[in-house]
Amino acid sequence: MGCHEQTFRFMGGLDDTNNFARHASDQQSEQTGSSDSILDAARDQESLASDCESGVSGPSCDDSPTLSNGLIRLLEGDRIHDLIKRRFLLCLGLLGSQTKVLSIHRNGFSTLTGKARLQTFQIFSMATQRKHGGDANVKYAWYGTDRDEICSIIEHGFGLPAQLKNNGLYGRGIYFSPDDSPMDCLRNSIVDEHGVHHLLLCRVVLGKPEVVRPGSDQSHPSSEDFDSGVDNFSSPKKYIIWSTHMNTHILPEFIISFKAPPRLTGFIRIPDSSKKPTSPWMPFPALISALSKYLPQSSMRLISKYHRDHQEKKISRQEMIQRVRKIAGDKLLIAVIKSFRNKD
Repeated sequence: MGCHEQTFRFMGGLDDTNNFARHASDQQSEQTGSSDSILDAARDQESLASDCESGVSGPSCDDSPTLSNGLIRLLEGDRIHDLIKRRFLLCLGLLGSQTKVLSIHRNGFSTLTGKARLQTFQIFSMATQRKHGGDANVKYAWYGTDRDEICSIIEHGFGLPAQLKNNGLYGRGIYFSPDDSPMDCLRNSIVDEHGVHHLLLCRVVLGKPEVVRPGSDQSHPSSEDFDSGVDNFSSPKKYIIWSTHMNTHILPEFIISFKAPPRLTGFIRIPDSSKKPTSPWMPFPALISALSKYLPQSSMRLISKYHRDHQEKKISRQEMIQRVRKIAGDKLLIAVIKSFRNKD
């Protein structure tokens, strides 16, 4: 059986009107009707990855930069490729028609470590399912970051970033956006040197979530009854997988690479928008030096690049500031600028 035939079987029967989140639980009942169906899906995925290693798909992108080894490109016409693309663009609203999807890759889980991570996720999914009477509450969700971190996640798994996404507003964890709200996580998606955005589409085990209030310093479930966090029960915009669960309850499955219109930035929400940091009293080189103490090298390379682009008049000062705010977050920028002013 070929790569695409097996892909169809694994994701099987996904109707165009269904969302990714409903599919995870629907598939369990379709396959075997038992808790072992999760592990059946894992075995299908492992077989798929092995069979596709020598297939027509490869680990690199034609239209966008190489991401990482172990990725299998889904081609136009592939059912899953077209479903992800169609739903992603639809959920971008008016911007969807102006956004160009360059490629979609699937994590092949082809290495021993990758297979172990896949099995770990399936085991914890099954344990959560049993804990809550047959429903692990597995959802598909988006994660936005830069290309380097995506490569690191695929190769090494999730690691808690130095500067927490969303400034750690909901505690110490990895924050996701529901599969029908990709726009909400684009705030953390950093354009690479080719002008390309990359987002991860992951499966996450929510189990029984609890509401987490802004300003929380939580890093694990508040009791044995809970497994994850959400910002709102009725219409969540944030799924929070705690740092203690980040490599057992998250499975990064797909990467979508795309180019969006420049005004996309205008639709991205920035926290503390009433406090728009500017740095007329702090030289930008000094700001770069201060930020380097808190941000990873990949982020600092981008900040330095945007500074050079501004000096070479490729981008405006306002555009440079907006991009730096997206990378560093307002909370860190305000703290750094205040610290600099207090030294004077």
